[in-house]
Amino acid sequence: MHKLKAGTKFNIAESGTMRKTALCLLTLLIFLAPAQVRAGEPEPEAGAGRAEQLYNTGYLLTLMGHYEEAIRLFDRSLEILPTAEGYTYKGWTLSHMGEYQRAIEEAQRAIRVDPDFGNPYNDIGVYLIELGKEDEAIPYLEKAKRARRYCCRQFPHFNLGRIYLKKRLYEQAREEFKKSLEIDPDYLPAQQGLELLKAAGIKET
Repeated sequence: MHKLKAGTKFNIAESGTMRKTALCLLTLLIFLAPAQVRAGEPEPEAGAGRAEQLYNTGYLLTLMGHYEEAIRLFDRSLEILPTAEGYTYKGWTLSHMGEYQRAIEEAQRAIRVDPDFGNPYNDIGVYLIELGKEDEAIPYLEKAKRARRYCCRQFPHFNLGRIYLKKRLYEQAREEFKKSLEIDPDYLPAQQGLELLKAAGIKET
C-alpha cells in the first residue's frame, strides 16, 4: 500500500531547503487565493474551487510528511464543502499516522458522499490488510475494481494479489498481479509479485 493508500507513495527529497521552498509555495497557494466572498455569501462554484484547492494542498503536505498541517487543511476544505476527495485524503493522511480505524471512518464518509468514487474502497481494503483483517478487505477491493469513478484499478488488483499470496492461493494471486499489469505494465509492485512467485518455484497451472 508496498503499501497503497489514496495513491502510490512518492520519494520526497530530504533537503531542508527544498522542503522550506515547497512550504512557502503552499502557503502562497493557500493565502493568496482570490477571495471567495461576493455580496456577503460565497458563490457555490467558488466555494467548490476553494475546497478543492485546500484538499489538494493537504495532499501535497501529506507527501512531504506534514500530517498535522494536512489534516487542518482537509478539515477546512470539508467545512466549505464535504467531498469524497476531502474525506479520502484525510483518511489517507491518518493512515500515515498509524490511525487506521480513524482512516477507515473517513473513507466510509467519502463513500457516503460519492459511492462511485473508487479510491476509498481500495483504501479501506489496504487499512484492513494493515490491521490483519484480510477477509474483510476483499469485498472493498472488489468494489474498487468495479467503481465507476476510479483511475487506478491496478491498485485493488495488486492488493487482492497480496491477500491471496498470504493465503497461499497462488494462482489467484498470479491472476490479480497480471490484471494489475494489464492496466499499468510499469507497476513495479505487481511485477515484483510475479517475480516472487517465480523465485519460489510456483509454476503457473
